[in-house]
Amino acid sequence: MFNPTQHDVRRFFCETCRKSLAREILTPLESIAADWIAQHPEYESDLKDVNAALEAEYPVDQGKTNPFLHLSMHLSIAEQISINQPPGITAAFSLLSQRLQSAHEAHHIMMDSLGTMLWEAQRNGKPLDGAAYVAAIQKKLK
Repeated sequence: MFNPTQHDVRRFFCETCRKSLAREILTPLESIAADWIAQHPEYESDLKDVNAALEAEYPVDQGKTNPFLHLSMHLSIAEQISINQPPGITAAFSLLSQRLQSAHEAHHIMMDSLGTMLWEAQRNGKPLDGAAYVAAIQKKLK
């Protein structure tokens, strides 16, 4: 199982940004990440300096979104959709993106449910509940 450190994740996104801007060849995962980076130009300054990125903090009380967490969630959701795991996630995403007329906005809505599922599993010391995650997304369709 792949278990990157915070620094690994930050280096990955910074390097992907650099390679994309330099028009270098990207791996398949970097290509997906580069697409999400391009949809979030507000993060470019956070991604251009790897040393600053490794030291940056994003305290909740300061209200600044952590670009590395945000982009990681986009990647996670894209992977979930591509393999329909948890079961039903692809259909829920399809309906949500149709309703919102935006795959990107659908991802943002799904992030709320993903974050809640992760927080609850961690808080309760239980495994992730994929069915509850999909059900929470489906509730947003009503």
